[in-house]
Order: sequence, then structure tokens, then C-alpha cells
Amino acid sequence: MKFIKFLVLGVVFGIVMAKSEAISWFRIQEMFRFQAFHMYGIIGTAVTLGVIGVALIKKFGIRDFHGNPILFHPKERSVVRYLAGGIIFGLGWALSGACPGPMVVNIGYGFLSMGIVFLFAIIGTYLYGTIKDRLPH
Repeated sequence: MKFIKFLVLGVVFGIVMAKSEAISWFRIQEMFRFQAFHMYGIIGTAVTLGVIGVALIKKFGIRDFHGNPILFHPKERSVVRYLAGGIIFGLGWALSGACPGPMVVNIGYGFLSMGIVFLFAIIGTYLYGTIKDRLPH
């Protein structure tokens, strides 16, 4: 019962993803072929709202659900690191037709082949967790 708000938020997220067509493999293909602005508009809106949200958190000192301060630690800027990560994420997105959010929504829609993509996303996350201390961060 404690996590009902997260379940409701997840359902709302899934509805928004589906209604905006962000889960559509064809929309994602259009984006990677530079044939339509649709997905860039969605991503741009998300980035803009994220920037505004972070700015508000910093300005007003907003705290998390448990009352702890939300801290933003500066990260080392490395062009190679961001390029490598972006290329790996982009290739996975282009090959599977979905990033992590739409992947789960597609499973909920009944596209069970996304279960394979989800399984390998979990395996990749697990493998990263096991070797992250040996990677150059």
C-alpha cells in the first residue's frame, strides 16, 4: 500500500508515453533517420522540464519524500566518456526500437518480444553493476 503512489505514477507515465506515440517503433525509426521532429520535440520538452525542475529544487531547497536534501554533485567532464555512453545507449535504442521507459510500456501493450529486450537490459544493468568499479569514470 505504501508504494501505490509510484504505481499510479507509473500508469500515468505509461499512458502519456502511449498517447504521445513515444513507444512507437516507427516514431523512433523516423527520429534516427531524421525524417520527423516528433520525438525530438518530446525529448526536448523532457530536457527543458528537467532543467526547470533541477533549477527549482536548487533554488527552493526542495527535499525528497523522506525529508532529506536533494544534492547534486559535480561530475568530471569527459568527452570520451559521454560519447562512448551516448553511442552505446543510442545503438541499443536504435537496434531495439525502445529506450527503458517505452520498453516496459510496450510489454504492457502486449508486445511480448520487448520482453527479450527488457531481459537484456536487466542483464546489462547487472553486468555494469558488477564491473563499474573497474571502469574509468
